[in-house]
Amino acid sequence: MLDWLRFILSFAFLVSGLLIMITAVVGVYKFDYVLNRMHAAAMGDTLGILFCLIGLTFNAPDIWTVFKLILIIVFLWFSSPVNSHLIARLEVTMNPQWHQLPLSPEHLMEEDS
Repeated sequence: MLDWLRFILSFAFLVSGLLIMITAVVGVYKFDYVLNRMHAAAMGDTLGILFCLIGLTFNAPDIWTVFKLILIIVFLWFSSPVNSHLIARLEVTMNPQWHQLPLSPEHLMEEDS
């Protein structure tokens, strides 16, 4: 009975992680703007891999494998958002269109009048 429960939980987490990653791929191809694409890729990557690794922990043969998978989860949850933030900052810094945007709401009010 316990083996079936482990199998069902592992299967559910692996399939949900796969579906999240597929949704992220569709989002990357559907969105037009670079920051929207990056957001879809980063969120799908972080959440999809988390679910897949949780599914693998349910099927792990021993406690050391579970510990290693948890360390991978922690590393990915720290590194993936930081990488996405750095890529977004690079896009905002290097894209000349960002320098043409108004900086404050007061600037918007001056243009309207």
